[in-house]
Amino acid sequence: MNDPDGEQIEVLNVTSPSHVGLVNRAKYMAMHQALMAALPDQEPGMTPAEAKAALLPHLDATLFPEGDKAGWWLKCVQLDLEARGEIARGPKAPVRLYRLPS
Repeated sequence: MNDPDGEQIEVLNVTSPSHVGLVNRAKYMAMHQALMAALPDQEPGMTPAEAKAALLPHLDATLFPEGDKAGWWLKCVQLDLEARGEIARGPKAPVRLYRLPS
């Protein structure tokens, strides 16, 4: 993703371990903070749809006007945090996410 401000951050992907991407640092950090605040710290966790609903009110409106692209950013940050061992998904469907102890 091209970042006009030049401030980028590397992201990992738990489903594609060899892939490293670059994304806008400000949007990543805003979504990271909102997602970690929304997710519970134990199973069963929240579905991605529940997490999105819980974090939307906490997103910076200048970065995510009317929640624009929040779903994409949620997935990007989710996969990165799973790869880094900061969050996990439950063992069975539907996908449910929760924070891991730091």
